[in-house]
Amino acid sequence: MLNEEQKTFYHANGYLVVEKVFDASDLAELNQVTDEFVHRSRAVTHSNELFDVAPDHTADTPKVRRVKDPDRQHDAYARAMRHPKLVAILEDLIGPGVRFDHSKLNIKPVGGGAVIEWHQDWAFYPHTNDDLLAVGVLLEDCLEENGPLMVIPGSHRGPVHDHHHDGVFVGACDPTVLGEAPKLAVALTGQAGSCTFHHVRALHASTENRGIRERRLLLFSYAAVDAWPIVDKYDLDEFNGRILTGAPTWMPRQIDVPVRIPLPRRDGTDGIFDDQAAVLGRSFDS
Repeated sequence: MLNEEQKTFYHANGYLVVEKVFDASDLAELNQVTDEFVHRSRAVTHSNELFDVAPDHTADTPKVRRVKDPDRQHDAYARAMRHPKLVAILEDLIGPGVRFDHSKLNIKPVGGGAVIEWHQDWAFYPHTNDDLLAVGVLLEDCLEENGPLMVIPGSHRGPVHDHHHDGVFVGACDPTVLGEAPKLAVALTGQAGSCTFHHVRALHASTENRGIRERRLLLFSYAAVDAWPIVDKYDLDEFNGRILTGAPTWMPRQIDVPVRIPLPRRDGTDGIFDDQAAVLGRSFDS
């Protein structure tokens, strides 16, 4: 699927945008299903096991920030996670063996909010090696005004930053430690059907949506089959059942990667928005 220039670019910069991975019929189905979930959210008043909603979410003006584990909620999302074009790209970047890890559907409502501070996914789930990445499926055209994912090029080859504050994991970096690096950030914009790819150690963030429509980003995370989580409990049948290509292994590949354990966690938190409520310093207005 990818040419050598694209693969080289990803490994050097820690991100990549590939156009036209999902076609119009794929997008129509995914957006219709997403519309249905947003409508279902009108019946909830606060975040629960399915939805993360903004503080000003109401039945009349639903503001869903996240649909949790969408691949478990509807077959359309599960099929998207296994899309043949997508899997072929994953084999080029982290293969030949690829394991699906988890999913989420992030929605930036119109009117602001849902800001994500600078962080590295690696801080949340360190593994025995760092051949992991996240894929963002753009369900709508995404412009800079829509609060796209922003990545700092080359940051995946730099330090693993501390995501703790006052001894508690908060899921974000202290922006004062990053210095001028955020000024180098690249916005991963694109047309609907495009996919963004970012390395698990790449520093990334997103501002609020200042556009006129929701920003819908369906996120899938994947790992090399021989990358094993360091902080986890294993149900081997379930774990190996998420392998998309390649064969199971009981010999994790271990490389010299810096790790901080994402513990302890704040009591009563439910996802990154709650975690980051206690972050030291803010990078963006919200």
